Amino acid sequence: MPDTIDQPQRGNKIGFWFFRMFLRFGGLYAAYFLLYGVTLHYWLFDTKAVKTASAYLKRRFPLDSKITIRFKVYKLFYSQGRQLIDRIAKISGAIDFVFNFVDMDMLNQLASSKKGYILLTAHAGNWQLAMTELEQFDKKISLVMRSENNEAVKKALNINTTDDKFGIISPEEHLGGVVPVIKELNDGNIVSYMGDRSYGFESLNVNFMGDKANFPYGAFAIAAATKVPVVIALASKIGFKTYKVDFTNIINPEYKSRKNKKNQLSEWVQEYADILNDFFEEYPYQCFLFHDVWEKNKT
Repeated sequence: MPDTIDQPQRGNKIGFWFFRMFLRFGGLYAAYFLLYGVTLHYWLFDTKAVKTASAYLKRRFPLDSKITIRFKVYKLFYSQGRQLIDRIAKISGAIDFVFNFVDMDMLNQLASSKKGYILLTAHAGNWQLAMTELEQFDKKISLVMRSENNEAVKKALNINTTDDKFGIISPEEHLGGVVPVIKELNDGNIVSYMGDRSYGFESLNVNFMGDKANFPYGAFAIAAATKVPVVIALASKIGFKTYKVDFTNIINPEYKSRKNKKNQLSEWVQEYADILNDFFEEYPYQCFLFHDVWEKNKT
């Protein structure tokens, strides 16, 4: 369970079936109740997930003891589990969620603009639910991710082969998929990148929660080259069936000179890391990295 949708290693069809049945006959309350036992299993036996979650929690709560951090790991796992259930409930049509958009006027401006933009998501809150709400706008959305992650994402966003709203671009294509990315941006569409995990691609060391962390810079390099904005997508669960969706954090990468491009990229990546830090400070149990971005010598 502690993996996010782009890492579908954990979980199985039988487990998902149980949650769907509980949702169908008991609603969210029943599914959330079943989650207590499932969370306990991962909390006790998934040592890798506990370790990576602790890497975040120790920095978020530096004064807490090891025992306290251990119990907060359970709370974090349970929080993510609820949002995974919400995705199942949304896509199955079992539950209608309320989405409160921050500054809807700005979102309408982005939607009506002929210019494309990069949508930078993160393992923060429930970005998949926020993404489904963009279907109402007349822009195609292409998600940049590897082929082995496609099936999980297709299920999460209800993407099918005849869908013209969502598409997937593999970074394993020629030149890292840059050519189709630029085409989509030039056509005025949206290209979505995951901004807080490098997945083996080039990254920069920036300050994050009082320590140096590795964040990829590819999305900012493409944005600067194509002169499109980078829109940060954040979706936080603020109520039983309510989410706050925020697309108001916008970065406009533009090289001031051809020299020291890495330094300029570092400024934009740092700005993004600061936005995430503020989000996790407000919603400490909606950080679902489950990956040690602070791990040394991993650039």
